[in-house]
Amino acid sequence: MNRLEPGDPGYPALLAAVPARPALDVRGTLTADDALAVAIVGARRATPYGVAVAERLAADLAARGVTIVSGLARGIDTAAHRGALAAGGRTLAVLGSGIDVVYPSENRALARAIERQGALLSQFAAGAPGLPGHFPARNRTIAGLALGVVVVEAAERSGALITAGFAGDLGREVFAVPGRITSAASAGAHRLIQDGAKLVTCWQDVVQELPEQWRRALRAATTTDGPAGPGPRGDEARMLDVLAPDEPQHIERLIARGGLDAGRAAAALVALELAGLARQLAGQRWVRSVPQAGRG
Repeated sequence: MNRLEPGDPGYPALLAAVPARPALDVRGTLTADDALAVAIVGARRATPYGVAVAERLAADLAARGVTIVSGLARGIDTAAHRGALAAGGRTLAVLGSGIDVVYPSENRALARAIERQGALLSQFAAGAPGLPGHFPARNRTIAGLALGVVVVEAAERSGALITAGFAGDLGREVFAVPGRITSAASAGAHRLIQDGAKLVTCWQDVVQELPEQWRRALRAATTTDGPAGPGPRGDEARMLDVLAPDEPQHIERLIARGGLDAGRAAAALVALELAGLARQLAGQRWVRSVPQAGRG
């Protein structure tokens, strides 16, 4: 773990421009390239539509060199981190707890993957739990680390709207993904659009609003396509065998069917998702992924 004070070498450049910036504990690695960053946030109780959109948007941006910032919460945050990792990109998770406390606990394996392919950040003392009072400050830090904030799903009183508000106050871009007009999960995102947030349907809608210097920093999309390597083995193969593409199953059922303990099963599922072989839906339900054609 590293401790970064404002003004230290390596302190995030975008956050350094924010008034009253916090000191940060860091697990993982921060790089200068993380200044090309977009935050993706939204509902904890996300719909399957929201999860799929967040994963795809994060993957499309990360594949082009954009660092994805989010808060490691359930739902949209988790989907954003997973999408970035699956694309081989970088992602930063800003915690509402101490650097040594992963909340929610089911994201411990995901946190380890983020630490290897980005960083975990916290402005709270080691050992501090994820208290409700921490999250507004955490949300401000998320906004400060990014050129813009994308809200994928948010109810009328969502914390994601607080993050979007901080982004506006800091002069950063605010984006929102539309949903069904009857969906309570998208009511807050729709209100943001009514108030002037940029409507997002794809990664291009995000990058076209970035300053020219950052648009020039984008790279051609990376791809993990290539000669097929060995298939999953061991725990991953066992979990893949019990997944179905058209029948979402709760993780507890998968643990029972796979015959593994909870920790090994969760780690295997994360590995399968990073390999593009599985996908997590809302409510800790999982499906086997169906291969999709790539996009430019």
